[in-house]
Amino acid sequence: MIQQNHKRGLWATRMGFILAASGSAVGLGNVWKFPYITGQNGGGAFVLVYLICIALVGLPIMLAEFTIGRKTSLNPVGAFYELRPGTPWVGIGFMGVLAGFLILSFYGVVGGWTLAYMVNALTHSLDQFTNPAEAGKFFGSFIGNTGEVIFYHAAFMGLTIAIVIKGVHGGIEKACEILMPTLVLMLIILMIRALTLDGAMEGLKFYLYPDFSKLSGEAILLAMGQAFFSLSLGMGAMITYGSYLPPQENLTSATLYVVLFDTLIALLMGLVIFPAVFAMGLEPTGGPGLVFSVLPAVFTGMPLGWAASILFFILLAIAALTSAISLLEVVVAYFIDQKGWERKKAVLTMGLVIFAIGIPSGLSFGLLAGFKPLGMNFFDHIDNIATNYLLPIGGMMTAVFVGWIWGTEEAHKEIERHETTFRWAAYWEFVVRYIAPVAVAIVFITKIIPSS
Repeated sequence: MIQQNHKRGLWATRMGFILAASGSAVGLGNVWKFPYITGQNGGGAFVLVYLICIALVGLPIMLAEFTIGRKTSLNPVGAFYELRPGTPWVGIGFMGVLAGFLILSFYGVVGGWTLAYMVNALTHSLDQFTNPAEAGKFFGSFIGNTGEVIFYHAAFMGLTIAIVIKGVHGGIEKACEILMPTLVLMLIILMIRALTLDGAMEGLKFYLYPDFSKLSGEAILLAMGQAFFSLSLGMGAMITYGSYLPPQENLTSATLYVVLFDTLIALLMGLVIFPAVFAMGLEPTGGPGLVFSVLPAVFTGMPLGWAASILFFILLAIAALTSAISLLEVVVAYFIDQKGWERKKAVLTMGLVIFAIGIPSGLSFGLLAGFKPLGMNFFDHIDNIATNYLLPIGGMMTAVFVGWIWGTEEAHKEIERHETTFRWAAYWEFVVRYIAPVAVAIVFITKIIPSS
């Protein structure tokens, strides 16, 4: 098994793995999605529920996924097949690969938006907006421009393919060792600038003060879905990244580092956006267009806003890229392990297929804007299916599998390989067996049963 792992590739250093796994987790889920759904669901109360979901469900399931990956040294499908061959549990692996495939198809579109706005920020095309209406009009015009959207979608997928094709160490690890520290540095600079604006404290209050009257069953589902989306759970990314771990790695501390790093980035992002938005007297409920429609106007109105705009959209593009490479790696690892494909063939073929599948999402705000079956466009349907259903179900079933089928005893042995002491084993085993599956089930019940 270890020979197979070496053949597939291994992380060269512990820090390289942590940065790569954190890069997978730290993506648009933190920078783009977390602020706008926080704004739409009451601020502080949503943040509190999100943190509870991370601690009670996210962290234990991430450790479970890393453990499955290292134990088998295989992609999600191969991992479940090796642990329980010929059983329906292999379907969890297929669900993870499908989730990674679908998410990257629309994620690549939004990644293209980040590249476009990075270019526009560098060329000072975002400096002229005096209010969000003007910035919103620019954003609407851009996402409705078929040529531009597809061009930047292709450029973003091209960058992703170029990194993944170089392999685990030579591509993914080396890229994240540069990109992640750069992202953190830019985020700290932006946070300091936002917190020193006049009126920033109102945004801080909205963000950190819980108003539980704003919470609903749907908001709790969103918080759970966001926890999975943000941590890259249920999509096979952490099983895949775990499969490249050497046997001596301390899984518990690595998991804690990744979760803490990811959560810190999400929280810091809120400390950039909400103080800035409130300081400019704007509303935080901007929806998916918050960072594209509202923030350009915010940057225009603040001193040195052009520099902040450039930093922010470079940061956004980096965050998108580090997650995209993990999503593509999930799909690629499946074809390498299960189908025997060479890496180059797997990356190029699946990268191009995912790009093509993503085109309807890219056209959802332009040519296909009027196509809204069940009240949602193609982009929103793919996002909804993957984020609110495939990821939580995949995570829940992974917890059930580790807790009851493979067994926490076997997982415990893997975690403690090479004399690693699992100090919070009793808590983890209890959460994986009972809390995580039940929590996800309750969230789905509140979603399915209509409120009176």
